Amino acid sequence: MLGRLNRAVSRGRGRSIVAGVAAVVGLAVFAVGHAATETVTLLKVRMGGDVAETRTVIELDGATSARVVSDGSTDRRVVILLPGVTAAQVQQGAGRGMVKAWMVDQVQGAARLQMDLAGDGKLKRRFLLPPADGVASYRYVIDVTGPAGATLTSAPAPRPATQQVRSQFLPVKAPALPLKKVVVIDAGHGGRDSGAMGAAGFEKDINLAAALSLADQLGKSGRYKVVLTRSSDVYVPLESRVRIAQRAGADLFISVHADSGPEPELKGASVYTLSDKATQRATRFVSGDNWFMKASLTGDQGVRDILFDLTQRATRNRSAVFAQTLVSSIEGKAPLLRRSHRDAGFMVLLAPDVPAVLLEMGFVSNPEDEARLRDPASRNRLMGAVARAVDQHFGESLKLASR
Repeated sequence: MLGRLNRAVSRGRGRSIVAGVAAVVGLAVFAVGHAATETVTLLKVRMGGDVAETRTVIELDGATSARVVSDGSTDRRVVILLPGVTAAQVQQGAGRGMVKAWMVDQVQGAARLQMDLAGDGKLKRRFLLPPADGVASYRYVIDVTGPAGATLTSAPAPRPATQQVRSQFLPVKAPALPLKKVVVIDAGHGGRDSGAMGAAGFEKDINLAAALSLADQLGKSGRYKVVLTRSSDVYVPLESRVRIAQRAGADLFISVHADSGPEPELKGASVYTLSDKATQRATRFVSGDNWFMKASLTGDQGVRDILFDLTQRATRNRSAVFAQTLVSSIEGKAPLLRRSHRDAGFMVLLAPDVPAVLLEMGFVSNPEDEARLRDPASRNRLMGAVARAVDQHFGESLKLASR
């Protein structure tokens, strides 16, 4: 092939061949760009059913696939991603039957449906219905079933699925009932990994005490579902901490650490987010396990790379916004390094779809910092500042979404 191409160039036909190749490449680039920018709009969410089985219908102006993040069987929360679907703003409300509350928000190129279940239950089936019988929209149908033995409050006569979707399910008009945001708190080190050594002990113990304090303060507010990567002195591999955040459908990941430096006078807290230089490492981390949105990406490698890059950029931006909020909240409650917001390629920051920060609370190699971090009252004040930053971060995002 290359030989024939070289001979053609030498005979004076090189320009036409190069032009043809350029045209093909141009068409391919256009096709990838076009595919990556096509979106489907979420039109409406409807719900019907009872404690035995509840059906949610999402109306769309185009077709989509979906990925189940959680089926509700372990934590009473169903989470489904609809890639390529755009929700103009956060939509939420009270449910009915098996669904206590629901919310749809946007998560880097996908609409995310979250449903809190009223009791033990799980996702039973899901399917896409195309426009038909006078219905112009596509309908993504999700059925959640209750525990065995649940009874029907009313049992309408069976009807075809398309007719049920069209006539049985009415728009939910109950007052908005926001779902809890998921915050994953990671106590750095643990078990055989002791972390830095201070004059009074190991870093891992400070980290765990701080993480438990933060979890307690966020949990008491009632606004969050808090997940700890460890709640005792155990070893958890770094990659497992990232997986825990992804499986929990985390809205925010906070890794808590204490620093150590070569000079004992060095002190102060700092906040790290993922550096631009670490993005290739994140790509390898994800592709090694085919982890990133398995069911949602086209088979075209070019489109897949574009979507992954867009997701990564959006997540880094959201991480940076929270990091700035966190630094502002900590200021005055604890000493800060002169450059308090930094970036690095830490493993726990690599998840492409979970905003994440690593908080270095201070230096165990500095006597003042270590004493402050080991004092329960001082440590609780610092974690209170972190909790307020979380409140502010999610409060601002909900205000923007409701405008």
